Amino acid sequence: MSKLPVIGITMGDPSCIGPEIILSLLSKKDVQGTYIPLVIGSGSVLDWTARSLRIKNPCRTIPGPDISESMGTGPNLLDLDNIHPGEYTVGRISEKAGRSSVEYILSAIELARNGTIHAMVTAPIHKEAIHLAGYDYPGHTELLAERTKAREVGMMLMGGPIRVILVTTHLPLRDVPERLTTEAVRQKIRLAAQAMRALGFDPPRIAVAGLNPHSGEGGLFGDEEQRIIKPAVDHSKNEGIDVSGPFPPDTVFHQAYRGKFHVVVCMYHDQGLIPLKMIAFDKGVNVTLGLPIIRTSVDHGTAFDIAGKGLANPGSLIEAVKVAIQLIQYGRSH
Repeated sequence: MSKLPVIGITMGDPSCIGPEIILSLLSKKDVQGTYIPLVIGSGSVLDWTARSLRIKNPCRTIPGPDISESMGTGPNLLDLDNIHPGEYTVGRISEKAGRSSVEYILSAIELARNGTIHAMVTAPIHKEAIHLAGYDYPGHTELLAERTKAREVGMMLMGGPIRVILVTTHLPLRDVPERLTTEAVRQKIRLAAQAMRALGFDPPRIAVAGLNPHSGEGGLFGDEEQRIIKPAVDHSKNEGIDVSGPFPPDTVFHQAYRGKFHVVVCMYHDQGLIPLKMIAFDKGVNVTLGLPIIRTSVDHGTAFDIAGKGLANPGSLIEAVKVAIQLIQYGRSH
């Protein structure tokens, strides 16, 4: 068996661009030979997608039950056989597709925990579809945290020179201030420091963004910076972390882009995602921090509007695989 890392790639929602970008990924020579792909999904969906787009499906279906012994070095498929063409409509929300997409994730978690795969990379799921299927999670992060019993998790997104970690994620903007706590900010600073070291930045330089315009302007535009965020920065400095802030959100990303900081801790979802997607829309990567397993993901949604048309860009998925390989290598050396 090759010593190349084995990466489980979940197919995502079958009715979205997931099957298409996976097939595109498997044809890219710049990542071939650097890892062993194990696609976790539906064989009939992949076959149908390949035929409809007139592209090749290079996956070899693994005969069970011993997955590790059956895998080849080329693309492998663990066929859960849980959904078939005709049971869903491409580009439409479907309860069955939502259930299937969660089953791929659960299978990958189990394979990662028992050491069969060294990391999992996830294609997009649709939140409404998984809710229709009875899974009440806002997204991958919360599902992964619950199923792995992780106590401290964070969402880090990266693209080009910009890396951000979010203190709050999928919340209405009006709820963000009441959900911010000093401990929550400290936790994300700790996770950011760990993640940057794993990516080769040692010591990491961390910036913390304020919540309000001009970082509150001394309390004129809000007191969360003085009351919540600055104490978290001060505590983290005392723990030996190279962290500074809170900085005005309208300037800190420019400084990160120019290389002054390796990562920015952001207070809410769009604060971090807007600058990142401005410069790396097709190559952004989502990394879930704090899990006992390695998980990276595309930084885009299901793109139902272009699903099945051969237009989907696999760039984000390719980058997610590259980051997963980098994290695996760090883990092997420490």
